[in-house]
Amino acid sequence: MEDLNSEGPIIHELNTEISDLLLQIHKVITELGLRIKQKVVQTANVLCVLQLMIFVAIFLYITFYYTFMPTAIFVTPVHFHYSMLSDSVCSFPVANVSLLKNNRKQVMTPGQPYHITLDLEMPESPTNTELGMFLVKISCYSHEGQTVDASMRTTMLRYRSSLLQTLETLMLLPLMLMGVTEQKQRVLVELYSSYVDSSYKPTIGAVIEIHSQQVQIYKAELYIHAHFGGIRYILYHFPFTSAVVGVMSNFMFLSVIILIGFIQDSTLWPHLHFEKWNKPRERKEDIPEDRNTHSEENYTGAKRPLLDPSEIRSTDNMDSSSDKMGESIFDKEVKKTVKTNYIKKIDE
Repeated sequence: MEDLNSEGPIIHELNTEISDLLLQIHKVITELGLRIKQKVVQTANVLCVLQLMIFVAIFLYITFYYTFMPTAIFVTPVHFHYSMLSDSVCSFPVANVSLLKNNRKQVMTPGQPYHITLDLEMPESPTNTELGMFLVKISCYSHEGQTVDASMRTTMLRYRSSLLQTLETLMLLPLMLMGVTEQKQRVLVELYSSYVDSSYKPTIGAVIEIHSQQVQIYKAELYIHAHFGGIRYILYHFPFTSAVVGVMSNFMFLSVIILIGFIQDSTLWPHLHFEKWNKPRERKEDIPEDRNTHSEENYTGAKRPLLDPSEIRSTDNMDSSSDKMGESIFDKEVKKTVKTNYIKKIDE
């Protein structure tokens, strides 16, 4: 029995220590979970902001590229037509070419030099061979129909001897019979080496005329190539490098703007302490018991046992000796009740 009585307090102390340890572990785990949750939310916010900044940087670069870069290459077919002057005489072949995209947007940007070439696909017929040189004329016009600029160039088929033509025909005879190749030549006519459009009278179309009545043509196309220089040259010939540099520049610019805004907010409101918002709130279960009892004592007051009459007298004497002020009405009433109780005890 004595051993059991001696082991009882020890077991009780162990239980209290274990419960305190478990409470501390629970508190630490809850605080750790709140901190981890807070860090996860912060990292998620940072990642969302970074992703938004990257998308905005890419959008700004794409907008800048399509606004700043003009049309690099424009190809359009050329369809020639004739007009009969008499029963045996016809006019020169003429074609009217539109230089508008979807009949709305201009192909050539004002101030940008362009290289304009006419590609003629001509058969190696005796007529074209005997034709020799012929003249090609182009006239560019504006919205009002006024001629902005005109250019004339001469061209002809490349010379090939009869022996060379015979050997080529014998070698390519199977392919010619199957229709894979034809006896034709491509004649490139450089109409403009550096054509610059005017912003006051923009070019919307061109009239192409071939000064020959006997010329024979399979197909004709008009090529317009832009000659880029400076930043446009880099953007066109190095698209990947320029895209990476442009997106990174936009990202750094947005980062600087956000950083400046954050610094200004912190200087305008220095009294704000954001730490108190991030501090986790204490739950009622996590508040220790000592703190609860202390708060209860502060608000309600500690409960004390009633004193004997002799103790009341001694306390009254101490109060009267230490405090020189007059007795209150409450003290007088207490003394009266103590005297009456004391007299009753003596009578009994």
